[in-house]
Amino acid sequence: MRFLNERPPFDLTYNDVFMVPSLSAVSSRLDVDLTTPDALGTTIPVVVSNMTAVAGRRMAETVARRGGVAVLPQDIPLDVVEQVIGWVKSRHPVFETPITMSPQNTIGDALGLIHKRAHGVVIVVDDEQRPMGIFSERDAAGYDRFSQVQNVMSRDVVTMSHRLDPEAIHDQLSRRRLSAAPVVDDDGRLLGIITRRGTLRSTIYRPALDRNGQLMVAVAVGINGDPGSKAKDLAAMGADVLVIDTAHGHQTRMLRAIEAVRLVVPDAKIVAGNVVTAEGTRQIIEAGADVVKVGVGPGAMCTTRMMTGVGRPQFSAVEECAQAATESGGHVWADGGVRYPRDVALALAAGAASVMFGSWLAGTYESAADTLRDLEGRLYKESFGMASNRAVKNRTRSESAFERERKELFEEGISTSRMYLHPERPGVEDILDQIVAGVRSACTYAGAASIPEFRERAVVGVQSAAGYDEGRPQGTSW
Repeated sequence: MRFLNERPPFDLTYNDVFMVPSLSAVSSRLDVDLTTPDALGTTIPVVVSNMTAVAGRRMAETVARRGGVAVLPQDIPLDVVEQVIGWVKSRHPVFETPITMSPQNTIGDALGLIHKRAHGVVIVVDDEQRPMGIFSERDAAGYDRFSQVQNVMSRDVVTMSHRLDPEAIHDQLSRRRLSAAPVVDDDGRLLGIITRRGTLRSTIYRPALDRNGQLMVAVAVGINGDPGSKAKDLAAMGADVLVIDTAHGHQTRMLRAIEAVRLVVPDAKIVAGNVVTAEGTRQIIEAGADVVKVGVGPGAMCTTRMMTGVGRPQFSAVEECAQAATESGGHVWADGGVRYPRDVALALAAGAASVMFGSWLAGTYESAADTLRDLEGRLYKESFGMASNRAVKNRTRSESAFERERKELFEEGISTSRMYLHPERPGVEDILDQIVAGVRSACTYAGAASIPEFRERAVVGVQSAAGYDEGRPQGTSW
């Protein structure tokens, strides 16, 4: 990356910069390969942050199926983490996981689960897991919540063979004017579900798979206690990436934690952070990390900069740390501060191998929080920062009441925020489509067919607030 004009003497964030087009021989977005240069196995530069309200098993599965990876939070009990890893690994790499119920379940049961998935239906199955009917939210109209789903479900079930290719499934769904259909094996048992849009996505995205052909998942490890022992357990459970995580990554305990983890699991893929300086980046890589997380305070739920004055504008932090990582044989993830696809493209131009997302994905069907309705009937989820009072309570639940209440006096994050589901783009895959489309297009403007080429060829300039505002679309009439 180079600057269009002279590099300014001050730090920059994403809103401060823009990219100019260059001569390009890349004729189509689909010619761009978004495989990440950190060699972790992801095929799009998307990492879901280890936020309790965001990264759960549904998010991990869905994002990995499209090529990214989710980081499970560090405050989840190990036995639960093991279950989640096993569950994600058992998911189909192409077909989505359906919501299933027996005929005797009630409408209330179905309505309580239907917003856990973007496809918006429940598959009613018999004892041998063969589809009997399909229930959608509109089927509940006029019935009480205690009615059984077998009395209201649609029994006209169209199933798809798992042997059909995506284009054939799409043709059948289009011909029958269906948005989704169960996928069955050769014995007629339910294998998954696929949507019409899902057939298209399966030809555009490549799943992030481990060496056994199973979906990838990452897990966070704290620096307190015995990180080496926990990392060894997580590796044995099948965690593909270990993320050693703390707000202030440039400290001795972090370096010792990385060394301890590398000692017990020498072949592990280790990510560690957060830092915002070249020195911090170099020391974390020298300690044994493959990737460094960059970002202090740019997250939507984070109050660190307002509470402490500590942090750094994210674009400059990523650029400096990425250069230091390259010189040390490592890579960086840009953690926080993205609001639009343009920010993702600029982070990659600055040298990030992947970009981390938290709050942007909180208001989706697949995020870990429960789906709620406000007084106007709009769907939303509650999100909170991982240094907030609410997160501290969760993280210290095994400690004494005195220690818990003492730690709760200090917080650097928002404890609750309503994240409304977009009525037209309520699923995480809808957001992934936006991000990937924007990044692919940015690559074509730069004449780059891959992320490393994009970083090499990108030309950025510095703009005023008015210049940034000029680029924003007009959402309503003049």
